[in-house]
Amino acid sequence: MTSDSTVSGDNVDPFLNEPTSRDEAPQFVLPLVVRIERDAPPARTDALETAARAVLTILSDERAVGEGEWAQVMRAWQDARIRKVVRRARGAEWRRAEALPGITVTGKSAEVRVFPPVPLDGWPKDLARLQVSGTDLDDPEPPGDADPTAPVLWLNPDLDMSAGKTMAQTGHGAQLAWWELSDEERTAWRQAGFPLSVRTADPARWAELTNSGLPLVKDAGFTEIAPGSATVVTEHPALRRRG
Repeated sequence: MTSDSTVSGDNVDPFLNEPTSRDEAPQFVLPLVVRIERDAPPARTDALETAARAVLTILSDERAVGEGEWAQVMRAWQDARIRKVVRRARGAEWRRAEALPGITVTGKSAEVRVFPPVPLDGWPKDLARLQVSGTDLDDPEPPGDADPTAPVLWLNPDLDMSAGKTMAQTGHGAQLAWWELSDEERTAWRQAGFPLSVRTADPARWAELTNSGLPLVKDAGFTEIAPGSATVVTEHPALRRRG
């Protein structure tokens, strides 16, 4: 599922579809592949949380920063539109995806592999052939209450998005929070293993969250939902304390 989305703070929206200076830069996309075996699909919430952690993992990986082997393309991706595409794989498809440079992040039931950004029209063939549709997942049981001491990515209760679309959105939400944290706060989050929860907000709570000043994702509207739709608010304890 393709998804662009909005960051507050730089006055130039890296996600929404209005023309900005970011459109002048070469455009890249961050690929994520979720493993969905026919007889053992992951739980939806676990897949959403694992996708968010996968984005944080590559953002903080030593290969993606400084003089690392992925650093140049990571910078180019973040200087342009912040696109993410979620595809699904199983069996031999998954094994071929795992053979490509990237990082596999594992949750309770989910496996998500994140790859260094690729040009919009330059996907490796073993990723390009994977399906975008078909990432509809369910939770066998309703998720419990979120840990109040850890970050929570709150979903808009009024939107109906596929699991793949929502995985891209939670990745956006995690990335926006990462950008706003200090180096010390980032280090603490990384060393703790990037704990986080994804939950759907109560409607009244959602109205409060969208006006809280916390990182807010707005979708470009290329697929599934209307342009400018608010999809995720990331409530990180460090950012909440600043408010």
